[in-house]
Order: sequence, then structure tokens, then C-alpha cells
Amino acid sequence: MALRKLKPTTPATRYYSISSFEEVTKSTPEKSLLTPIKKSGGRNNLGRVTSRHRGGGHKRRYRIIDFKRTRTDEAKIIAIEYDPNRTARIALLQYPDGEKNYMIAPNDVKVGDTIQSSNEAEIKSGNTMTVDSIPVGTFIHNIEIKPGKGAQMVRSAGASAQILAKDEKYCQVKLPSGEVRLIRKECKATIGIVGNIEHENISIGKAGRSRWMGKRPHVRGVAMNPVDHPMGGGEGKTSGGGHPVSPWGLPAKGYKTRKKKNPSNKFVVKKRK
Repeated sequence: MALRKLKPTTPATRYYSISSFEEVTKSTPEKSLLTPIKKSGGRNNLGRVTSRHRGGGHKRRYRIIDFKRTRTDEAKIIAIEYDPNRTARIALLQYPDGEKNYMIAPNDVKVGDTIQSSNEAEIKSGNTMTVDSIPVGTFIHNIEIKPGKGAQMVRSAGASAQILAKDEKYCQVKLPSGEVRLIRKECKATIGIVGNIEHENISIGKAGRSRWMGKRPHVRGVAMNPVDHPMGGGEGKTSGGGHPVSPWGLPAKGYKTRKKKNPSNKFVVKKRK
């Protein structure tokens, strides 16, 4: 899981760094667990741009990940693979009856390890169980918000949450953002930290590499004309004397966009800021 610096044979590779992929053991994905991805480049069904700075990028196919982990029998990890759709690596599991599934690969699992999704499973990295069955202080990832819906939180490379306390119905979990949140005891979570920890240290190195990922250029508002942006226009470089805003006039710095009467407010014990 180390990073590799390239020999500076071109101006771009001088600042380039890539993952060494030393933990990846299989280069071709499992065909039965692939599905196509339809890209629209940030445009809706009318063809209008609704999500700016998206488009292009390399063609990908989605790997179907088992976020629900409903099978309770032991599975063996037969491969660690690269997934172009996420920052973490994925592990290919095989069950005794031959069924195969993908899961997000925790940090310290390797090929040949056995893992289980059951409340009777031991407390070790990769095992999944309800939050109620995991000891206080344990680091977890792949956390459900609603019981049975499948993991939705803490899934990116190097991420982990920590169980702080428990009461009758809920567990207090500290998320990577610093927010402390109540999670129902029946919700499942996987023990350990998400793998590929070094991902945050990767240097993109050149603009073209962002384009491979489907990210288009981000133009500053002050560089536009007044017709295109509230901060556009003016002689020379000027910000217009107003506060920074989005193209639709919403304050861009420090303005809280969360709904004041958000129903999930009652589950937030401590805000992230």
C-alpha cells in the first residue's frame, strides 16, 4: 500500500505519484459481478448541465459490492482487486457453496483469510456484526444508517469510525468528520479500518489525470462575465466588492446549507464543527 514516484521523463511525471498496487492480487474483475455504468456527463434527461465540471473520463464498469452482508457462514478471501469506482480496494469472497461476492477490503486482511458476517463471529478485522455486538472503543467502517439497508457510511480509503458509548437503543459513533452520531443497535458495521490508507498522499501531477477521472476544468467566477456569474465582470482583476457567492447567489464560504429542521438532527450528538 505504498506510493510510487515516477522517473521524471516528462514535465508531468516530475510531480506524479501513483499507488504501488502491491496488495492487488488479481488484475481482471469477476465477470459475474460486473454491471455497465451509463454516464451522462453531469446532464439531466433534458440535456442540461445540472452538475458542473463533470464529463469525459475513462470508461468503467461497476463492481457489485455486497454492502448488506446477509450471509452468516464463513467466506474465504480469494483475491484483492482494484476498483476504478472508489478509493478503497475490494476483496473477492468465496463461500463454501461456490458463491462469490465483493466487499470493501479492510486494511489488514489478505488472501486466504476467512471472514464472517455474524454476531457470533470473533472480533477481528473484516468481520461484520451489529453495532451492539462490537465492544466500545473498536474502530469500524461500512456502517448502516437504517437496519438492513446496507452500509452507507465510512467506506472510503483509510476511513474509520469509533464506537464511544452504548445505551438501550443506540450506540454513539464518532465519524471520520469528527461528528458524534447515534446509530441504532441493530445496524451492521464491519470491524477495522478501510484499506489503501496511503491514497490521501497521492499527487495527481497533471490536469490530464483529472480528465481521466471525469473531472472537467473548474472556472473561477471572477474570470467570467456578469451574465454568467454574480462575481464576473469589472476592469482588470476584481471581486466586485461583495462576498464570494455561487453562480446562483448563495454565499460560498461559511454559509451553512444544512436544513435547520433536518429530521436527522436528533441523531447528531456533537456536530463536526
